[in-house]
Amino acid sequence: MQTYSRHGKLVRDRIPQIIKEDGAEPVTYTADREEYRSRLRDKLGEEVAEFLEADEDSAPEELADVLEVVRALAADLGVDADQLEKTREAKACARGGFTERIVWTGNR
Repeated sequence: MQTYSRHGKLVRDRIPQIIKEDGAEPVTYTADREEYRSRLRDKLGEEVAEFLEADEDSAPEELADVLEVVRALAADLGVDADQLEKTREAKACARGGFTERIVWTGNR
């Protein structure tokens, strides 16, 4: 996989317009598919880190950012939101979810 310059970062689609509305002129370009995939993965790490550092008040907003990136990654893989949910449901049915708060410490 090609390594991309760390100059710039992937931003939400409306960010350039918001910057313009604030009176500045954004400098942007459209990533090719390979760069887009790489930057989405980077963005996922960034958003997860922000969620992990968030307090209880800002955690839901940060978690929504994580979900937005997950959905973009799924779409890039050709998986729509319904397919992703069906995959999640099947895995939860087969292996369970995390609602029971079980912590595994090993085997005897």
